[in-house]
Amino acid sequence: MCAKNIVVVLSALIVTALSAIQVEITAKQPKGIQFSIPDAGYSMVGLHYSINKPLAGVAAGDYNVDIRTKSGNSFVYEDASVTLNPGDKVNYWVLTIATSGEGVQLLDQSFTYSGATTTAATAKPTTAAHVTTKQPVPTLATVLATTAKPHNNIPSLGDNTGNTGTVHTGSLGSLGDSENTNTGTNTNTNTGTVTQPQNTASGGGTTVMVAADPYNKESTCTSYPCLIFEDNFDKLDTKLWEHEITAGGGGNWEFQYYTNNRSNAYVKDGKLFIKPTLTTDRFGSEFLEHGTLNLWGANPTDTCTGPQFWGCERTGMPGQVVNPIQSARLRSSRYFNFKYGRLEVEAKMPTGDWLWPAIWLLPRWNTYGIWPASGEIDIVESRGNLHYKDDKGQPAGLESMGSTLHFGPFVEANQWPKAHASTTAESGTFADSFHKYQLDWDDQSIRFTVDGKEILNVKPGGGGFWEFGDFEATGKSKWDNPWAAGGHMAPFDQEFYIIMNVAVGGVGFFPDNFVNSPYPKPWNDHAGHAATAFWNARNNWLPTWNLDKDNGEGAAMQVNYIKVWKMGPTPP
Repeated sequence: MCAKNIVVVLSALIVTALSAIQVEITAKQPKGIQFSIPDAGYSMVGLHYSINKPLAGVAAGDYNVDIRTKSGNSFVYEDASVTLNPGDKVNYWVLTIATSGEGVQLLDQSFTYSGATTTAATAKPTTAAHVTTKQPVPTLATVLATTAKPHNNIPSLGDNTGNTGTVHTGSLGSLGDSENTNTGTNTNTNTGTVTQPQNTASGGGTTVMVAADPYNKESTCTSYPCLIFEDNFDKLDTKLWEHEITAGGGGNWEFQYYTNNRSNAYVKDGKLFIKPTLTTDRFGSEFLEHGTLNLWGANPTDTCTGPQFWGCERTGMPGQVVNPIQSARLRSSRYFNFKYGRLEVEAKMPTGDWLWPAIWLLPRWNTYGIWPASGEIDIVESRGNLHYKDDKGQPAGLESMGSTLHFGPFVEANQWPKAHASTTAESGTFADSFHKYQLDWDDQSIRFTVDGKEILNVKPGGGGFWEFGDFEATGKSKWDNPWAAGGHMAPFDQEFYIIMNVAVGGVGFFPDNFVNSPYPKPWNDHAGHAATAFWNARNNWLPTWNLDKDNGEGAAMQVNYIKVWKMGPTPP
């Protein structure tokens, strides 16, 4: 039997910085609902709705989905399990992301199904920001909107890729507006209402709805210090911690690819383990030189997050292997971001030659431009090598760790050496036991301590990081200053999110003039085919990982907890 479709078309217009959004509902009989948004230069459409339940602002609905591919000329999502009865009220909101990165929200929308053709409902579009949704769950209903004047454009999406100055796109991070309003959306199901303070900045007739990060408890603070975030890793909260999926190598041509796999990131005995494994363990020995590593994905949780540097697909060939290591990199950008405070993490570094563990922060939005103009905060980085010395004969492996700020108008002018320090463990190594790494960050300074011992305290002073970095002395004029419109702490005066990962090898972090024992570094940073040279020397470095002992957990970075406190009200 062929079911009839009752089509309810509600079309209106939103005049914004983006082109008009049009939304159409198809209520199917005997059951099913379809949501269709004609493409107007979008890269993604996010849909959020509930049936016969209130849905205020950017709160999560009972049904939430990101539509990343088009059907014909529209973004279409259908759920055959949903039944609409006459009188049912569909409450929803819609987010569109343009290919340029601009985002527009339709908030507080509703449609009452009468069982027949209906007229348009009133809508209130807003220019705002978004965080990626997690799991696709059904579709939505139709409506469109009215409105006013365009608001400020939203800057482009993307996360900086570590120490390289590149920006990767893919699984959406967070957007912000030009007034640095801290926005975001909770898109997981059944999580309740999200607080929505309003942005009163001038610039148009629309209102930007600002959604608080659901994991950030800053709004509840009545005294200080105030604990605003805590994860003791009793479970792996994949709603909070998004897996990055890419083979791009962070711009450093690292040898791992990152994926979402419980072999590489899991919780055990109240600790998070991030553990590298061999690609051949998953795909077989012939794969590295004859296979294709395809990370494009199809669902929101397995979509490639970093296409740059062939990050979503690589094909091996004799003499040029695909990434020989599989690992994990987790980020909190969807649901926890913060500006100023104290972050403390208790962690144990991994043991194994050429392992590169890191716990660090990147900006929620690139307020001052792409990396390193918007900054990077490295809380702890280390090298897993057992016997490794720098060019002066000082320990540079497991006994050592470093903290760093990256900042500069562009990659070649990154003045990180002016904001870097390293220290050695008082006894043993940083892989022997857990150590406390702490960041104290306020509107005057950024301070790093290890087990209560200060190793770096950066105070830019009234001249800000432009004078602190001595950029004009290096031939950069004041017109190159990306922070001229910011305060003296710029670029470190915006929200950042947490990243935890274990990388392997790459170009730059293991200098050619450092000395490894008992065998030398197997690749040269300037010779090409570094990953192949690394893999061909596996009989030397692989035994140091001890993958056959204790499930290989000695090669894992272990994190006992992460806590963040607000130390006082955020200065204006």
